Amino acid sequence: MDLESAGAETNADTAAPGRASRRPPGCNQVALVLQGGGALGAYQAGVYQALHEAGIEPDFVAGVSIGAINGAIIAGNPPERRLERLRAFWETITARPAGTWSWPFPVDGDEPRRAVNTLAAMQAMAFGQPGFFTPNLPNPWFSPRGAKTATSIYDTAPLRETLLRLVDFDLLNRNPVRYAAGAVAIRSGNFRYFDTTQSVLGPEHVMASGALPPALPMVRIGEDCYWDGGLVSNTPLQHVMENAGSARMLLFQVDLFSSRGRLPRDMMDVLSREKDIRYSSRTRMVTDAYKERFRERRMLRSLLAKVPEDRLTPEEKALKESCDAMPELTILHLIFEQAAYEGQAKDYEFSAASMREHWQSGYRDTSATLGRKSWIRVGTSPTGIVVHDVHRLEEG
Repeated sequence: MDLESAGAETNADTAAPGRASRRPPGCNQVALVLQGGGALGAYQAGVYQALHEAGIEPDFVAGVSIGAINGAIIAGNPPERRLERLRAFWETITARPAGTWSWPFPVDGDEPRRAVNTLAAMQAMAFGQPGFFTPNLPNPWFSPRGAKTATSIYDTAPLRETLLRLVDFDLLNRNPVRYAAGAVAIRSGNFRYFDTTQSVLGPEHVMASGALPPALPMVRIGEDCYWDGGLVSNTPLQHVMENAGSARMLLFQVDLFSSRGRLPRDMMDVLSREKDIRYSSRTRMVTDAYKERFRERRMLRSLLAKVPEDRLTPEEKALKESCDAMPELTILHLIFEQAAYEGQAKDYEFSAASMREHWQSGYRDTSATLGRKSWIRVGTSPTGIVVHDVHRLEEG
């Protein structure tokens, strides 16, 4: 399968090797924030393709779960190889597992397509996915307590080999592109970011971010064991905003689950909507909280500026300096919107057809966003933070 020819609207790779990243107006840093969502992560690959073709390369990539995997492939390769490696990853893990079969005739219409998707999801559960995970034998329910196979349904050894093949971890750790992956420590329940500015990362750090129980096994790093960061927060947005410093940052927040949705009409709708709400991580709530925080800090800066310098205490002077160094952020919020035939299994339905659709959806949404030139300007709000949503054409 060739993603470059998967759809007429997907352009060929136009990137020139070694080219410099294009800076949008008023911007000195670009961040890519990638939510978790399993098979839906192909949407993020489409987002990156549109950015890559526009000459916009990230300076900071942060992800959780599948977002951490996509992010590692992006940050762990030179710009001219990133798209090629993303394609290789998604083509690898959406190949049909041995022992499975495809639908023997063309599929059209919502109900037939839902049936095909359900079959693909069932095959993933039964056989695993190439280059990603394989079923544990024996099954955990038949494994002795404390055995290696007792705490997860699948083994992710294939994912480790895939990461070692597609990610240059030496480059990831010395690259000026900052990379972070979120995971949760199992014993303490504390959320942690593995960040290349703080430690040397390997495939185990990426795998820890995507170790969703009970399907995938915990990952030991040092003295601790970790599970998928999505158990606590499915988006690393806060980590990026907390580490923005005084940057003028254009931030692409890519969500695979929508906090907004329709009222369910049957049990399949209920299961799908529940999953959306659980994993959307209330991205808008986070951005609204930061808007208020930025507004208050700017008001405080204005008040402190009215006080003569010799009347300020050392603590007040330090507070004034920190307020003067506030970042300017423009957040472009891209949200995957599922098709009518996609249900609660959408995040573990790894068919090649769905992967291509998700990839193209991310490409189209990002191309539409970049077409709105006024949206990709930084420093256009008195509060210091602006949020745009491509789906609802609203500005905040």
